[in-house]
Amino acid sequence: MAPARPTRSRSGALCRQLLLTLTILTFTCDACRKVILHVPSQLDAEKFVGRVNLKECFQSANLIHSSDPDFQILEDGSVYTTNAVLLSSEERSFTILLYDTENQEEKKILVLLQHQTKVLKKRHSKEKVLRRAKRRWAPIPCSMLENSLGPFPLFLQQIQSDTAQNYTIYYSIRGPGVDREPKNLFYVERDTGNLYCTRAVDREEYDSFELIAFATTPDGYTPELPLPLVIRIEDENDNYPIFTETTYVFTVSENCRVGSTVGQVCATDKDEPDTMHTRLKYSIIEQLPAYPTLFSMHPTTGVITTSSSQLDREVIDKYQLKIKVQDMDGQYFGLHTTSTCIINIGDVNDNLPTFTRTSYVTSVEENTVDVEILRVTVEDKDLMNTANWRANYTILKGNENGNFKIVTDPKTNEGVLCVVKPLNYEERPQVNLQIGVVNEAPYSKEASSRSVMSTATVTVNVKNQDEGPECSPAVQTVQIKENVPAGTKSNGYKAYDPETRSSSGIRYKKLTDPKGWVTVDENEGSITIFRSLDREAESVRGGIYNITVLASDKDGRTCTGTLGIILEDVNDNGPVIPKRTVVICKTVMSSADIVAVDPDGPMNGPPFDFSLDSDADSDIERKWRLTKINDTAARLFFQEDLPFGTYRVPVRVTDRHGLSFISPLNVMLCDCVTENDCTLRTDARTGHGVVRLGKWAILAILLGIALLFCILFTLVCGGTGTAKQPKVFPDDLAQQNLIVSNTEAPGDDKICSTNGFTAHTVGSSAQGICGTLGSGAKNGGQETIEMVKGGHQTLESCRGAGHHHTLDSCRGGHVDMDNCRYTYSEWHSFTQPRLGEDSIRGHTG
Repeated sequence: MAPARPTRSRSGALCRQLLLTLTILTFTCDACRKVILHVPSQLDAEKFVGRVNLKECFQSANLIHSSDPDFQILEDGSVYTTNAVLLSSEERSFTILLYDTENQEEKKILVLLQHQTKVLKKRHSKEKVLRRAKRRWAPIPCSMLENSLGPFPLFLQQIQSDTAQNYTIYYSIRGPGVDREPKNLFYVERDTGNLYCTRAVDREEYDSFELIAFATTPDGYTPELPLPLVIRIEDENDNYPIFTETTYVFTVSENCRVGSTVGQVCATDKDEPDTMHTRLKYSIIEQLPAYPTLFSMHPTTGVITTSSSQLDREVIDKYQLKIKVQDMDGQYFGLHTTSTCIINIGDVNDNLPTFTRTSYVTSVEENTVDVEILRVTVEDKDLMNTANWRANYTILKGNENGNFKIVTDPKTNEGVLCVVKPLNYEERPQVNLQIGVVNEAPYSKEASSRSVMSTATVTVNVKNQDEGPECSPAVQTVQIKENVPAGTKSNGYKAYDPETRSSSGIRYKKLTDPKGWVTVDENEGSITIFRSLDREAESVRGGIYNITVLASDKDGRTCTGTLGIILEDVNDNGPVIPKRTVVICKTVMSSADIVAVDPDGPMNGPPFDFSLDSDADSDIERKWRLTKINDTAARLFFQEDLPFGTYRVPVRVTDRHGLSFISPLNVMLCDCVTENDCTLRTDARTGHGVVRLGKWAILAILLGIALLFCILFTLVCGGTGTAKQPKVFPDDLAQQNLIVSNTEAPGDDKICSTNGFTAHTVGSSAQGICGTLGSGAKNGGQETIEMVKGGHQTLESCRGAGHHHTLDSCRGGHVDMDNCRYTYSEWHSFTQPRLGEDSIRGHTG
């Protein structure tokens, strides 16, 4: 019986193995995916095991459930242990159930947990089978968990080459973690190709390693190309989320609405992004003062908002929050840190300033100015030295005359009441004021039943003083007709004693009198006309002539007033025409407008009557005619075809009362289009033209004169030089003369000789000056000088021995110009050699 137990035991183990296999096969048939996770034999509670891609089965699952209570599945597929787990040599499996409540669907994912030593043994047992099968030299997915506990060296993967069937293959690796920093982290067994890790790795320092695997024969032959091998480091939640600031400070206004934003906090996590390890959740864990709860925090964004509208700075001006951020989407096993947030309550103008007293009494002496008479105080609960606290005072009633003003003392916030205009005891011995106060900033709350302005009353008692005379009103007037005779008396300026309301005992003195027209009586203040008054004088403005009077009492106290003498207009000025020169452009107009003015007032002025004064000239009315345009203007016409020139036309203008004045007009009849053309023209057609030459015209005349002198000087010098020659003219030029022509073609020009041209006889040094042969003709063109042959006499035939004759005395008749003209080349050939010889003689001489 005893030997049967081991058999029974082995059969029981075999049954359990078959049952597990059957269970796994059953799950595999129903599951949409199968995942194998290699784990150590012992797992602590809340330990990261691995990650499953849930989206391969469901894009979005509403519910995620694990069939094994020792394991928990998060939204991103992370698998965590809920309790400590000890794996036996056998495999352990569980199922992830995914539910989609909207579509009423359910999916399963089978997860197999295998012990790493068992995996290694299985791989060794399959080596022989793998050698018989054809393998591929290709990149192999490989990963390891960061901060792994081992045991080390930790088997990761096996690389093999298909050429190992025919050669002895040695395996080697290079890259970061092997021969580069961090060195000696990975190694590979030369003969088997097993890849190992020697120590734990921090993913935040190295998230992956890219190695190069080589397969070579003992003699150095490489039958395979280098193989890229990427080792990915699986993230573990080993980093706490950290707030960006240790203390946050925000400010929010008091009485703000619910949901107003206070501020936003932020935290960072070094773990792998877009995983549960970096999915953060914010929360408020404590508020000081704790009651009432006034703030809330958005769990995802970290935005702090108000949850109540009862924030009152005057009650509590600062709150302190203790805030927390936790990864793993805030689950209890997630890592968390805390920070402090200080929230200051900003002040708004929700408290009105109020007077500490409702009534005040003060006093001031009359006739004083710019003095402080009272200070009033207010209370305000808002923040000091802000616009919500500073007061603005105003006088609401009782200051209609502008005697007072109230300002704010910027240091104490008191209201300072001052007198800015003298008070008069005799007029108002007591003044009652109502003052009000508001803040610089507008009141934030809507005005309800109570007023938004606090008010108080101020009683000001005016003290009496012994005053001097009072000039009131300051400007007094008296009405007098102009041109009244000297010595005429009239009322003047009156001052009075404010105590007795009498003018007795007051003396007067004239201070200013621009024209010296009046005198002032010392005792009564009345005025006497000293010179004739003229309303039309320059010093009279608007018909009023002002003088200044000084009034004084027996104690020498004075006041100053102005007396305005209103001058009544008298018709003492006839209407006149200011513009005495009238221009009529005869070619375009037949008349001109004239306007009259009267220095007197409107009652003695227009309408005017215009007429021609024919006393001086009886032909005036025959040559000229007047028509009235309006009350102050008329139009002057010429009636005959008068020649251009200037005419004197006397015009009588009469005002409405028959007073007239004769204005002599100078009327210019001109050949023009506008008046400026006539006044600027130097034309004799008006009879008074004056020739005016511009500077350029004068310069052109001077240059022309200089040119003529140069030509004359050249001809005289040339004639003097030829006197020494044995022969002056050739025979064929004996009858040549100069003519002036205005045309280039032949014409009827007369023959003339040029003044200054000299002819010399042979053997004689005497000079003969040619007379005028003809008159020159001008036609506006250029003048030409030509040599002309004399038709009937020659120079030789007229020449006498030892004496000479002029050409005029030798001329016997009319010279035909067409038959006697020489060409310019002949004239040039004759004059140039002689001019050259003269210049040579001049230099040698």
